[in-house]
Amino acid sequence: MSKVTCDIAISADGFAAGRNQSLEEPFGEGVGQVLHRWMFEEPEENAEVIERITAAGAFVMGRNMFGPGRGAWDLDWTGWWGDEPPYHAPVFVLTHHERAPVAMEGGTTFTFVTGGIEEALAQARKAAGGADVAIAGGAATVNQYLAAGLIDELRLHIAPVLLGAGERLFDGVSGLSSTRSATRAPTWSPTSPTASGTERAARGGHAGTGRAGRGGTRERGAPGLSGPRGPVRSTGRSGRCGP
Repeated sequence: MSKVTCDIAISADGFAAGRNQSLEEPFGEGVGQVLHRWMFEEPEENAEVIERITAAGAFVMGRNMFGPGRGAWDLDWTGWWGDEPPYHAPVFVLTHHERAPVAMEGGTTFTFVTGGIEEALAQARKAAGGADVAIAGGAATVNQYLAAGLIDELRLHIAPVLLGAGERLFDGVSGLSSTRSATRAPTWSPTSPTASGTERAARGGHAGTGRAGRGGTRERGAPGLSGPRGPVRSTGRSGRCGP
C-alpha cells in the first residue's frame, strides 16, 4: 500500500529555516546551505538516501518552498531549480492564488491547488498511481499535514547546528502516535572542516551561499530535505512518535 512520507532536515534545535527568508536567502539570514551541504558536496556517499527521497510518485509543497513571492503570481517565476527540477514527477503547490499548471523539463509539472491540504493530497495520490506521495515542505506545510494526521512516515535529518529562531517543525502539532518516525544525524565535531560554517550559522552569521535569480538554478535542496556537509551515517533509530 502506498504511503504519505516526508523527509525534512532540521537544526538540532528544531528549525527547518532561519529568520527572514527571502529571494537572496531562502533558508533565512545566515543559514546558507548548512542544513543540506552533504547532499550536494557528497552525493555519492549519500546516493541511497537521496534516491529514497526522490522516489515518490508525486509531491506536495507549500508556496514558500516553491518561491519567495506572496499575493498575485509573478508568472515568470517557475521555481528555484532551473529548467529541470529534481522531482521528475507531478508536484502540487498549496496556494491561495490560482495559476495554470507549469510543465518543466524532465517530467516535473507544478500544479497549483487552492482547495487546501486534503485536496492537494487527493490530487497527488491520483497522480502517483499507487506510488508513495511525499510532502516536500516547508515546515509550515509539514506541520499542517502532521496536525491533520495525514503523514504515515516522517524521516528527520538532523543537522548539528543551532539556528535559534525561524520556522520550527512541530509548531502546533501534537498526538503523533500514528506516524512512523526515523531519524538520522550527521557526525560532526568542533574540529571538523565544517565547524566554522556551522558555528557562523548558529550565531546568525553568514555561511556563504549564492543568490537565486528569477527562476534560477540555486541549489534549494532535494524534495523536502536539507542537511550539512560531512560524513553521514544512519542512526538506525526508528519507531513511533509519541504525543
